[in-house]
Amino acid sequence: MRKSHPSDISREQFEVIRPLLESARKKACPQQVELYEVFCSVQYLLKNGPQWRAMPVDFPKWRTVHSYFTIWSEPREGDSLLEQALKNQVGAARKKLGRDACSTLSIVDAQSVENTDTAKSKGYDAGKPMLVT
Repeated sequence: MRKSHPSDISREQFEVIRPLLESARKKACPQQVELYEVFCSVQYLLKNGPQWRAMPVDFPKWRTVHSYFTIWSEPREGDSLLEQALKNQVGAARKKLGRDACSTLSIVDAQSVENTDTAKSKGYDAGKPMLVT
């Protein structure tokens, strides 16, 4: 039994997304590692950003986690399985709080919007091509 990490989800939460993650697996041989542990490892990696080889030893081997991460990260019909699983988690948490599963928030950078029509007369930006008229 490994120690719990702040990035872990509960087993009940994982059971909701288990079928989605199992759909990517080839059923040629019996499963050697528990998917819950692999998913928690991926979440730890995404939250803390360590190098693959620097993953804590209580997680499955880094090569195993990396191979699952590669499969789960491949785009499928728009989103990858990992994105779909994380969106399912967020949607379930929002529903539990009595909110819509999808958020409707959008952020606009006011400075960029304000300057779009006058940007060519305001100065030189070395990162953008220069307009010559």
